[in-house]
Amino acid sequence: MAKELSDVLDQLEAAAHGDSIAVQEVIDRLGHKSFAALMLIFSLISTSPASGIPGITATVAAIVFILVIQMILGRDCVWLPQFITNRHMSTAKLCKGIGWLRKPVQWIEGFLQPRLTFLLHRPWLYLPLFLILALTLFMPFLELIPTSGSIASAVIALFAAALLTRDGGLLVLSFILLLAIPVAVWHFGFSG
Repeated sequence: MAKELSDVLDQLEAAAHGDSIAVQEVIDRLGHKSFAALMLIFSLISTSPASGIPGITATVAAIVFILVIQMILGRDCVWLPQFITNRHMSTAKLCKGIGWLRKPVQWIEGFLQPRLTFLLHRPWLYLPLFLILALTLFMPFLELIPTSGSIASAVIALFAAALLTRDGGLLVLSFILLLAIPVAVWHFGFSG
């Protein structure tokens, strides 16, 4: 059974100490080459109860935007601007979020396996990367519509999990859900 996702949560939990943790500490812990792991962690934070922190969705959107640009350009090492790497998160809220994510992540891992791996290579990979990039531009506005930011973050988490576990089937699922976000936001945000 694939344990890549649980391993990422373990690494993040091991980095949590003191009252707060800086984004730079998360990057150092997960590694400067782990674009997918960083994307997964930050999108999961925005999906968890820690998303209640004001501005977390916009911050996650900025981080994912920068990561995706670097993936499109083919960079080998992660770079984030200092104003992002210096941001701190509450370790108590972070650990609560990690605890909340453990069971769903373990359940999902039972279904993941390498398949349709050609979708995880260029040129196929460009389409979801550009769609995720577009999604991050709208995420700060999604904070105005309850839960929509968390839904967008969950889609990004699925995409990152697909990259980590080499599961093209999960990539297709994330792509379908990504296309459903505008419909959901319109229905729940503007109807009734």
